[in-house]
Amino acid sequence: MTDPSYPAKPRPGDSVAVLSPAAGLPGVFPQPYELGLRRLREDFGLKPVEYPTTRTMGATPEERAADLHAAFADPDIKALIASIGGDDQLTVLRHLDRDLIRANPKPFFGYSDNTNLLLFLRNSGIVGYHGGTVMAEYGRPGAMHPLTADSLRAALFTSGPYELTPASASGDVNRPWEDPRTFDSEPELGPADGWTWHNGDRVVEGISWGGNLEIISWLLMADREVRPVEAYAGDVLFLETSEELPSADEVYRILRNMGERGLLQQFPALLMGRAKSWSFEKRLAGEEKAGYRWGQREAVLRAFREYAPDAMLVFDVDLGHTDPQFVIPVGGRIRVDGPARRITVTY
Repeated sequence: MTDPSYPAKPRPGDSVAVLSPAAGLPGVFPQPYELGLRRLREDFGLKPVEYPTTRTMGATPEERAADLHAAFADPDIKALIASIGGDDQLTVLRHLDRDLIRANPKPFFGYSDNTNLLLFLRNSGIVGYHGGTVMAEYGRPGAMHPLTADSLRAALFTSGPYELTPASASGDVNRPWEDPRTFDSEPELGPADGWTWHNGDRVVEGISWGGNLEIISWLLMADREVRPVEAYAGDVLFLETSEELPSADEVYRILRNMGERGLLQQFPALLMGRAKSWSFEKRLAGEEKAGYRWGQREAVLRAFREYAPDAMLVFDVDLGHTDPQFVIPVGGRIRVDGPARRITVTY
């Protein structure tokens, strides 16, 4: 397969589709959604266009696929942005018309459960963008994080290299969306450790593959959108975990299974997202938070030591379920410069 190509970018004033190919949570939590729409209009100069299932919880996979088809096929729509993630986008894949989407390539932004669609697009020859949902990033209480907004603006409107920089502060504690007071102030952030490098003695540049680790494990189980392992030789892997806080054992077992498949061995470099370590069900704090993150890092190191010991690993990159969040191109180029401790993506 030839490298995926970058679809044309929107410009301020263009219309963009806002869809819920995972879950119709805008209908349940309108406040962060409406805030995100307002920022898309006022701060980014875009015209959001909603579709029948955008605010509909329980929409069928066929209905969600129909919205995606309509957005890709409409020449007036210049990009697609997911409202939020979910847990069953896998069921939408079988209903997608690959030829229609391939004939109408457009940038798609989303992460978490949207890993399904991002890897579908990559296999269709289209670069997508891991990050930037309407409710979580555009609808962030108080204000968008400047680093997130800058990355999103670059990914949306520009083409070319963009250097990631370690955040000096980060956060992953959420306040309830159903409480209007949540939106009176920005989320609290705490000091953030910089990136941690393992085998950082070389420069690796390649096409990116990855996304949310739990979703990738489901794709592997369902045998969807995963090519023969040799197709990924020399690619740059990026992974992150969700608010479901998978245990260190689960993270290790998923990676072990990828190693048994011969998949881990294909990637000379991994970018591992800063692990989300808080949820409404598991309100970790202090040493518990630090212990959870340490355990996940050790699980990743263990798997790579066993299956790909020479790979270069970078931990605590600000991607995925973290605040701030950098956008990562899926199927785009990433340069990981170990000696210089620099990561550059190409939007």
